[in-house]
Amino acid sequence: MLNEEETLALVRKVRSGDGKAKETLLKENENLLKSIVKRYLGKGTDYNDLFQLAGIGLLKAIDAYDESFGAKLTTYAVPVIAGEIKRFLRDDGSVKVSRSIKEKSRELQAYISSKVTQSGDAPTVSELASVFQMEESDVLFVLDSAKMPVSLYQHGDYKDDETGELIEKLPSKDFQDEWIEKMELKRVIDALPERERRIVLLRYYRDMTQSEVAEEIGVSQVQISRIETKILKKFRDELS
Repeated sequence: MLNEEETLALVRKVRSGDGKAKETLLKENENLLKSIVKRYLGKGTDYNDLFQLAGIGLLKAIDAYDESFGAKLTTYAVPVIAGEIKRFLRDDGSVKVSRSIKEKSRELQAYISSKVTQSGDAPTVSELASVFQMEESDVLFVLDSAKMPVSLYQHGDYKDDETGELIEKLPSKDFQDEWIEKMELKRVIDALPERERRIVLLRYYRDMTQSEVAEEIGVSQVQISRIETKILKKFRDELS
């Protein structure tokens, strides 16, 4: 697992056009993508299609991420990834490119096999993008589409002759929805102006009354009430 310093180094390389760094970030965050996708299963969309959408969301997050925000890439990426999937589900669409992606994947794999046979070395993502006139990010997604995900969410056969996801056999409670919501909430709080962040901290983490917060900050209780109302509306708009 990448630490924060390694992640930032890869983000900077991606900004300079390093396709290998982008591939590494996608691979290292695969479990994050799967965990978010798990939340949206059972809504009529195929797992692989949701996983592709999650990957698109992660790439968008990487492109837009600013380390000066003071938040980890994963913290910033979670609501972006979730938003990508929610927009798709809200529009009641479906991924139409699955078959074409699989066909393109076979073409890429055939080219890779040919290059390995000829020279012993696999082509880089940049080379594949050039040969097939594709964006490097698209190459990564097409190649990844051919992989079978190996995780707790894959299906398996059991001694009781039943099939299901491996995670269904674990006696643990799934806190995935709560975890993602907390990540989204933290992202919204981090984006607030300093005074509003302080009000949230005092009111909801230190359990102070509006009057106590007003005295602490040096404004009236009425002002605190108005600011709090504005903050709560912002939370509802962002998290809905």
